[in-house]
Amino acid sequence: MTVYESDLPGVGKKFEVELDDDSRLVIVTHNTGKREVYLKADPDADGDKLFEVSDRLARKIGTILEGAYFQPVQADQVETVLADDTYLEWYGVAEGADIAGKSLAEANVRNRTGVSIVAIQRGDELISPPTPETVLEVGDTLVVVGDRDDCAQFERLLGEDFEE
Repeated sequence: MTVYESDLPGVGKKFEVELDDDSRLVIVTHNTGKREVYLKADPDADGDKLFEVSDRLARKIGTILEGAYFQPVQADQVETVLADDTYLEWYGVAEGADIAGKSLAEANVRNRTGVSIVAIQRGDELISPPTPETVLEVGDTLVVVGDRDDCAQFERLLGEDFEE
């Protein structure tokens, strides 16, 4: 999948996403936050406008598409790029994980790996932000922020092969 990005001076930015059938989804993000979404049958075709949404609604739709509300397939890791090398990722705490049963303060995740745990999904409960006293439990889904290397270090911490 390739994403093409271009500036629209005085308007905002345009993103074209190549789809599997060679069509393209075009998203125009206006400086005001408004989004317009078009579908092009091929790269050279004119786009047909599908819909237009406000900034707030676009963000809500984005979090739904991203899987923040519901993930139809169980995944050990979900990744979102926030900036050049800053990632927002979701990780599950499995049985035997070094941090299971420890408070955030005891687990010392930020000092050991560089990532910050910004939220914990525990069943139907969302703990955001977690406190240093929050105990990490098997089955928790941790939402972490960090760069690629820090996230890789955190993955090792969740597994058996982490060395301090």
